[in-house]
Amino acid sequence: MDSISLHIAGMHCAACVDRVEKALQRVPGLLKASVLLTDQRAELELQTGWQAKHLVQALQEAGYEAPLSQASLLIEGLHELVQVPRLEAALRAVPGVVEVAVNLAQSSVRLQALPSTPALALLAAANAAGFVAGLQTLNAGGPNADPLAQENAALRRDVLLAWAATLPLLLPMLGMVVGWHGHLPAWVQAILAAFVVLGPGRRLLRAGWRGLRAGAPGMDLLVSIGALSAFALSSALALQGQTGMALFFESSAAIVSFVLLGRWLEGGAKRATGSAVRALQALMPETAEVQIKGQWRAMPLGELLPGARVRVRPGQRVPVDGRIEVGRSHINLAHLTGEPLPKAVDVGECVSAGALNLDGVLELQATQTAAASGLGQLVRLVETAQASKAPIQRLADRVSARFVPAVLVIALLTLIGWLLAGQWQTGLMNAVAVLVVACPCALGLATPTAVVVGIGQAAKLGFLVRDATALEQLASVNRIAFDKTGTLTLGRPQLMHIELIASGLNRLQAQGMAAALALASPHPLARALRDAQGDLPQPEAKFLRERPGLGMEGELDGRRLVLGSSRLMAELGIATVALERLAATQAQQGRSVSWLAEQGPNPQLLAMLAFGDEPRPDAAQSLAALQSLGLTVSLLSGDRPEAAAAMASRLGLQDADAVHGGLLPADKLSSLHAWRAQGQVVAMVGDGLNDAPALAAADVGIAMGGLEGTDVSRAAAGLTLLQPQLMRIPQAVRLARATLRTIKQNLAWAFGFNLLMIPLAIAGQLPPMLAASAMAGSSLMVVGNALRLRAWRP
Repeated sequence: MDSISLHIAGMHCAACVDRVEKALQRVPGLLKASVLLTDQRAELELQTGWQAKHLVQALQEAGYEAPLSQASLLIEGLHELVQVPRLEAALRAVPGVVEVAVNLAQSSVRLQALPSTPALALLAAANAAGFVAGLQTLNAGGPNADPLAQENAALRRDVLLAWAATLPLLLPMLGMVVGWHGHLPAWVQAILAAFVVLGPGRRLLRAGWRGLRAGAPGMDLLVSIGALSAFALSSALALQGQTGMALFFESSAAIVSFVLLGRWLEGGAKRATGSAVRALQALMPETAEVQIKGQWRAMPLGELLPGARVRVRPGQRVPVDGRIEVGRSHINLAHLTGEPLPKAVDVGECVSAGALNLDGVLELQATQTAAASGLGQLVRLVETAQASKAPIQRLADRVSARFVPAVLVIALLTLIGWLLAGQWQTGLMNAVAVLVVACPCALGLATPTAVVVGIGQAAKLGFLVRDATALEQLASVNRIAFDKTGTLTLGRPQLMHIELIASGLNRLQAQGMAAALALASPHPLARALRDAQGDLPQPEAKFLRERPGLGMEGELDGRRLVLGSSRLMAELGIATVALERLAATQAQQGRSVSWLAEQGPNPQLLAMLAFGDEPRPDAAQSLAALQSLGLTVSLLSGDRPEAAAAMASRLGLQDADAVHGGLLPADKLSSLHAWRAQGQVVAMVGDGLNDAPALAAADVGIAMGGLEGTDVSRAAAGLTLLQPQLMRIPQAVRLARATLRTIKQNLAWAFGFNLLMIPLAIAGQLPPMLAASAMAGSSLMVVGNALRLRAWRP
């Protein structure tokens, strides 16, 4: 499966998004498509073997364009005509390539490809076909180009041209303020208006026609009909000898000019919503200094492969994840950890892409490509999350899909009503006003702008949101449950006590047996045993097996041993009742207890081991902050109930009903299902493999440890803390609530605006020119309201 990000030019409203999604769904090999209006891009998941030409063709048929890169390759060994088909086939097989043209006379190839297509893949394909290829050029929308910036520059040019021709048409209206009643000749007005409508306005006309031809009309069609209707009416009246205020050329030009101005301002504002992703992308340099045949050369980052030797000078950012081979330095990892203090690094240590090298020259061996690095994954995850849709957007999508046809009907009825009243000119202008003011731009932007800014702010603050659904659900959470070990505690327990039970066994022997069973387990208690063993001789157990939530078992020197909880001992028929008081005493001190036992014909307990772990420094503060937000806080632990209660008491969690100990993973699931059955919206916070089912079952799963945490728990979670800082959780809840509040405000504004303005336009209280400016202002209001989230602080 391949995942790509595809820029799509020409999207302006929710109807555009709906049309693009439907077009993409018909592409062979497409698994999933998420279209983001604010960034004018689509996040796509495709089956292996997909072809870019099908994507481009589907978009073109729907009336949209996907900007392509132009690449030129020089080919050594291309001499005969029979070689051309082999080379063409190899290059066309590269995902992202749209068109291939081989020039045999010049031994070169020109290609059109999606901007995300890596140049390295093109070179590798040519080499695999038996040729030696070199990259000559890569431009016109290549990987480093910013399609939104290019489109905004072209739009700015059209705005300036449109207003240069529109302002003379508006001068008579402005002159009336100072008592001047002159008018431009009708033919001059017609030329200026025609220039605006057919010149800068051609982008609206083309888009409107493409939408109509595709059977999915959008706002461009409404604006086009409005502007052309006003121009046609004015032209007819001018031919009848009408002049001055009887003509409406200024309205046709002003409609186009206001819409273009609104789009240009809106484009700049929408670009600001993606500042978080661009800030992350800026941490990754465009080139890396790589050793090639003993020489240090600059190489495009996209061509760097694992195993390459990379040099990073002081003041530069690490281009790719790697292991230090030569040198020592201090690096700043604030982009991933939020921690501004520098970290000392030396030979053998690993460093992450994006880290700022402060004071030493480092030589690294790359361990990942740039795209697969931790920073590359982070950027990709944030982009994918921003392209997702919140459930609350479904209402806007349903309305937008029917909005344009409804507006066309309303405009027609307006015209008919005024015609019956004997005022056809007034009716036509009022119908134009309805068409223009009712454009569904604000409705389409209401949710995605807030989602993009909210998820971007989350990334800046150190938590990664999987998708818009998780963000919306987090805002509605009223109960949050925590795992104990590694979540509320530091996850670095220490072996505190060994109580011998069987005779003929000393403490070092018991510790060695337990450490042998814990050899391959990632559980924090297993790590504590390995740490306690230190440099002591380590016995090796065979047939190791972990029992999730219960313990571990294996064979050592012919003896079948097991290490785990009282529940596991009871399951194996090994009695611990006589020693439960001793275990309870340890648990009341907040310690976790495990039993070491021997299985077989005569099963027996060998020893009891007690482990101590400290709570995270911000755990109590985080729980108090969550309770102050109105959330019910619960503790779900696999540890003994006494140990769970002791830890809860230390953290200020006094409600005994909220503390549940001795739970298996299935028991945690049962608790979550029970709360959800009661109508509660539940979040679960955990860090380990055992927590993955609960994280997936909760309305919102919150995983600890970020990109360096447990892969399984992170995959199951809707929210991932980039560092295990519990105070980030109440901050995330507050941000999610602020984002949802902004979405609701935007939707209320978008619906309210149309409910107010359409009746005014029907009644003739909203001239077309004012309708165009109001419509543009409505979209800017929605985007501006979303941008307020950029100022949100914890």
